[in-house]
Amino acid sequence: MRILFLILLCSIGTVFITGLFAVPALRRIKAGQPILKYVKEHESKSGTPTMGGLFFIVPCTVLFFAFGGLTEKIAAFSAAIGLFYMLVGFLDDFIKIKLKHNEGLKPYQKILFQTAIALLGGAFAYSNGLTAMYLPFTKKAVEVGIFSIFIVASVFIAITNSVNLTDGLDGLCGGVSLCYAAFIAVIIVLEKEFAFYYIREEETDGLLLLIFALMGGILGFLIFNAPKAKVFMGDTGSLAIGGILGAVSVFSGNTLFVPIIGGAFVWSSLSVIIQVAYFKRTKRRVFLMAPFHHHLQMKGFTETQISFYYSLYTIITGTVCVIFYL
Repeated sequence: MRILFLILLCSIGTVFITGLFAVPALRRIKAGQPILKYVKEHESKSGTPTMGGLFFIVPCTVLFFAFGGLTEKIAAFSAAIGLFYMLVGFLDDFIKIKLKHNEGLKPYQKILFQTAIALLGGAFAYSNGLTAMYLPFTKKAVEVGIFSIFIVASVFIAITNSVNLTDGLDGLCGGVSLCYAAFIAVIIVLEKEFAFYYIREEETDGLLLLIFALMGGILGFLIFNAPKAKVFMGDTGSLAIGGILGAVSVFSGNTLFVPIIGGAFVWSSLSVIIQVAYFKRTKRRVFLMAPFHHHLQMKGFTETQISFYYSLYTIITGTVCVIFYL
């Protein structure tokens, strides 16, 4: 456990120091986030630098490799998945900044890139025998065989887009992601302690090393992203976080925990799907705005309150999941 807390602290410190230089640099090159004009509460955020994911995803990944992450295939591939998604997000953010509007990659381009990476992850899982999934609230697992390719790919697409949709308020995505990462780490530790895992212990250690590096990176980033944010993570950060969280979850056998502990992410996506489907049918809206966190904001809740409620919900669902292992 000592090395896990060491990489956590190193990641926090490295990202904090990097951020001290990166945030002013992003501001100098005018890498400002285009703000949706119909979100009045965000008008004051116009010009706030984005692509902050670069200065916390890259350092925490480098630290992971420096601490020996390359020696374990599954953990190293999980980090690579995060970097692949980061590149997609960076391209999306870059186009937004270059063209000075809130649309980057075309939707079909984005989904093509995401699907390609997701299928790569599914193929990796199947070819390496990572086809068992633990059943939440039990100490049993189910073997899904070749179907793991499609299940894993679906989870990658779902979690990356859901994390991305949750990135709409200062500190929201980072806070929820941090809570999710902490609880999936606890579950992996408990599985390891009870010898209840189906990958080598060294591979389990590698996944824990990666998730602790990510937690440190998010904590360091939140110093700059907590209300009022000095920088946004952008798709560069949110897609990368979703990729790493998804990879650690599915490759450790905890695929079915994703929609439970990640319920806040799921609700972000569901609220958009409900809003769009209902509006197309009735020309009326269910929520004042989707995703749901914008609905709460328009109801008068502050960004700090919303981030706290979402994080608290994640802590509750994570605690419920952990209890059944004790």
